[in-house]
Amino acid sequence: MKVIVRLTAIVLLAAPSLFAGTGDNRADELKRLKRSTEVFTEIMGTPDKGVPEELLDKCECVAIVPGMKKGGLGIGGRYGKGIVMCRRPGRRWSAPSFMTIQGGSFGLQIGFTQIDLVMLIMNRKGMDKLVGDKFTVGADATAAAGPVGRHTSAETNIRLDAEILTYSRAKGLFAGIALDGAVVKQDKDDNADFYGKPMDARQILLEGMVDMPPEASALARALSHQSPRKK
Repeated sequence: MKVIVRLTAIVLLAAPSLFAGTGDNRADELKRLKRSTEVFTEIMGTPDKGVPEELLDKCECVAIVPGMKKGGLGIGGRYGKGIVMCRRPGRRWSAPSFMTIQGGSFGLQIGFTQIDLVMLIMNRKGMDKLVGDKFTVGADATAAAGPVGRHTSAETNIRLDAEILTYSRAKGLFAGIALDGAVVKQDKDDNADFYGKPMDARQILLEGMVDMPPEASALARALSHQSPRKK
């Protein structure tokens, strides 16, 4: 048992280097944007299984983490890199800011798997946490597993007070997921790689200091298609 715990500790400590790949550069961010667009389009294209339209219309930001790694030996762990885009005046979408998410989970778990993660940031409080250096889901920001389906129902109203709603897709199954304890952090290195200069999440998402890059326009169109400007 001690050996398993030690091996798990090594896995968790090494997670960023194991999963991030070697040498982040702009090509990595471009691949992440492309894959995030595919993930969102595929999820919303699934009949009766996507994010409810009402929630997408109400949210302030959408974060997508394609291929988040999840697993371990005895004690599980998570690590993923993704992007986030927020509403700008006129319901336009901001340029993307890059982020990482990591954190442990407890319970018997052997092996590794990948999931696609979607997070809806529902209000200004959630946005303020998002543009900070980092926050812990469930501790610094209230979170809940999001309801699935084209429309919400009365049974889901209790979850609508959450600052963040979270979803996962694994092996074709799309469902709400609890992420309490996971740490979300803006990735300033990836932002600098992508924009060619130091940029933080607040400058990109709230202050609009950069225009929408052509490489992110496909994701902006996909978001706008599902949640049009005129509401």
